[in-house]
Amino acid sequence: MTDTTTVLDFSEPDLVCAKVAVIGSGSWGTAICGLLAPHAGQVVLWARNPSVAEAINETHHNPRHLSHYEFPANVRATSSMAEAFDGADAAVFAVPSAFLRGTCEKAAPYVAPELPLLVLTKGIERGSGLLMSDVVASCVGNPARVAALSGPNHAEEICMGMISAAVIAAPAVELAEYFQALVVAPDFRAYASADLVGVEVCGAVKNVIAIAAGITVGLGAGDNALAALMTRGLAEIGRVLASLGGDPLTCMGLAGMGDLVATCTSPHSRNRSFGEAFVAGEDLAAYEARTGMVVEGAEAVRSVVELANARGIEVPIARAVHSIIYEGATMADAVWSLLGRTPHEEFYGMQ
Repeated sequence: MTDTTTVLDFSEPDLVCAKVAVIGSGSWGTAICGLLAPHAGQVVLWARNPSVAEAINETHHNPRHLSHYEFPANVRATSSMAEAFDGADAAVFAVPSAFLRGTCEKAAPYVAPELPLLVLTKGIERGSGLLMSDVVASCVGNPARVAALSGPNHAEEICMGMISAAVIAAPAVELAEYFQALVVAPDFRAYASADLVGVEVCGAVKNVIAIAAGITVGLGAGDNALAALMTRGLAEIGRVLASLGGDPLTCMGLAGMGDLVATCTSPHSRNRSFGEAFVAGEDLAAYEARTGMVVEGAEAVRSVVELANARGIEVPIARAVHSIIYEGATMADAVWSLLGRTPHEEFYGMQ
């Protein structure tokens, strides 16, 4: 049998394009610059705050996020959306879900009609129920050129060159392959998927489950309880995904199980650490103010419950998380809302 394995050559930079715009200077936006830099002549990072952009250009470090990380030489920052998109061959959106629409509306006048776009943001928009790629497309048009990347990707580890993997989902394989070539590295593997809906649902709902995981750990419930929560959380993700037309098999991949494991078990996970802090008495506003980080799962849980109400999807874990963050429920009430349920068949609602 002939070995058809392709061996990637990383000995020389493989330039895919002349310029990439990265919109959002948070942890993920900072880390993705390091993956893009070897494959683009120039990476321009857009920061909302002009002082952050100025500091990055002066020091080659982000003063607010991953400040120990030194940007590659071909990365520069700007607070001008026009400058970021001028002459860009591709763009990457890496802003929190609550600010994605506003950012895209600001960017829309400068986004060329055929410009390939990659979305790193994970979430479901409240009110509309749109996934993040749909939010971007609704603002800038041409959904066929919008892809999404998801997976177990803590920015803290990626910027250190630690081994990671992700999946890139796109309407067409050619678009996924284009972005694969833009981010691939010896320590970063990117796989392709045609299930854009499934990949994005996994990325959004797993953050909710991770808050519940943090609460479980904070309550000292033990390893068995944490494993059970994660597994039933995966089934909950599958029910939401199936209702929206995604492929349940996606739950078993990097965007589903892979990201869920990382987000529910890692100290890097702001969603898990928020759950632990919440048990200790710190509310959402105080946690975000202290860490300077957005808890995406706290926003996503509102959208997931809203979507579940509209579509009749059973999401008991999401409802329990929602009840203690936004409805004043006690921990005991939330736990009993889960343990008092009659167990179903294991994979109900995923067909």
